[in-house]
Amino acid sequence: MTDIDITLLEELADSWDEIREDYQDSRNDEYDKAVGDCATRLAADAGGGSAFVWTLGLVVMAPYLTWLPGEGVVPHAMAALKAADTALRERPCAHESHPYASHDSGDDLYLTEQLTQLADDTAEWNEDRPRDEWRCPHNVAGFARIAMDIVEPGSVTDVPPRLPMEARSTMETLTALLHGYPKPWTDIDEEISSQAWNLSSADPEDRPGHLLIVRAVTWYAVSGMVRTKSVLDDLVDAVERTLPHFADAACGHEWHANLPDSGPDAAELGVMLSSPGGRGVYELSHRDGRVPPLEKVVCPVFMTEVAEDSLSVLRKRREELFGHRDTSHADAEYLRADGRLEIEKILERLDYKGWNEQYADDLGLWAARRYEQADERERTVLLLAAHRTMKISYPSPPRSVVRGVLATMRAVAAAPRPPKCGHEDGHPTPEYAELRSGLPHFYAPEEFPPAGEQRSAEAWTCPRFAGAVAEECIRDLDKYEDEYEDEDDS
Repeated sequence: MTDIDITLLEELADSWDEIREDYQDSRNDEYDKAVGDCATRLAADAGGGSAFVWTLGLVVMAPYLTWLPGEGVVPHAMAALKAADTALRERPCAHESHPYASHDSGDDLYLTEQLTQLADDTAEWNEDRPRDEWRCPHNVAGFARIAMDIVEPGSVTDVPPRLPMEARSTMETLTALLHGYPKPWTDIDEEISSQAWNLSSADPEDRPGHLLIVRAVTWYAVSGMVRTKSVLDDLVDAVERTLPHFADAACGHEWHANLPDSGPDAAELGVMLSSPGGRGVYELSHRDGRVPPLEKVVCPVFMTEVAEDSLSVLRKRREELFGHRDTSHADAEYLRADGRLEIEKILERLDYKGWNEQYADDLGLWAARRYEQADERERTVLLLAAHRTMKISYPSPPRSVVRGVLATMRAVAAAPRPPKCGHEDGHPTPEYAELRSGLPHFYAPEEFPPAGEQRSAEAWTCPRFAGAVAEECIRDLDKYEDEYEDEDDS
């Protein structure tokens, strides 16, 4: 039992827990004062009977010291912790083991509650380990080293491995981003590019983990969610620089690990393996039989395959998103042997369904490129196909598609239009229901009998209708072109 007032200790413990929960606070004077006071008390009696109180207090507040504390706060705390470790770790002890040896980051949540119970022998104690083991000098010294390891990862030995706080922050940021809900302050382009830079500069032991992070963010980057070409350039460059490090690799493994196939899980694994502490945590999971052996994950031969696969995807999609997009393959899909349109297949792809997102960009650009050489009826189909697919495209049409479709739409919008329509019936609506029921008969009346009342061919081919469709598409796409122009200027 200590001579500390329990009520005061409970108040201190509450304030320390608040700092633990809100540790991502920069230069908070109150937090600095709390850490400094705790460190001063520990330094004043580093080998005394109350050292466990101030040591555990610094363990609880250590995450704040990894963020942006005030000047001098970290050296003061580290000096006190080192003093406690030096004063206590060589004391005689009859215990076979101590709580610190199995303490992990998840256990930090309960330290303040345990602390007040440790300080009061009359309080209820329901922990697995007895109080005397917790208050043992060897255990207190162990927790002092844990606190030092949190503040400066890898600075001490003989402590359970844990993921560095910076890695935990990266993991949280990437998980949110790859789930599609980035944190409000996340600059997506910068975050993804930073993972490429981290891979390029990684130490050999950390390189496989950083490659796995790049593998995870690659899926997001090539999905169309990223509209900045330099981000993909950074990823390509990083993987190209990484491959030579695995050159001439050989292994005797009969199998390699199955990597996660979801972005968040893949990023989490990469972050875990990109630091010594994280790899230590992974090894503990392996001992429990929850994950494959580390060597089956980071094997250079396997990492070569991962790098080559990622690089292939990045290069292909970079060209599709920002370079010249080849749509010649679409001829085989959307043209019949006689050169006329496969109108039914095109219409199937214009339905606003999730499975049509994969076809939208190529079909829209193909239609826009073919428009100029087409006859009057085919032009109407192609114009409506380009217009419709730009609405289906997800998450948004890439630069090459936007610019190709806009070029055609602007030409159509600029074409002369009569002051009045030359037909008595109204224009079609470019919605799927009317396209499905009316466009086949309009395009090929000899093949598709009318399905109910039909609009006239003049209504479908009316220049005023074409101009209105083109103008609507231009309005939809202009915002994307502005974004791409900003990228060109940067």
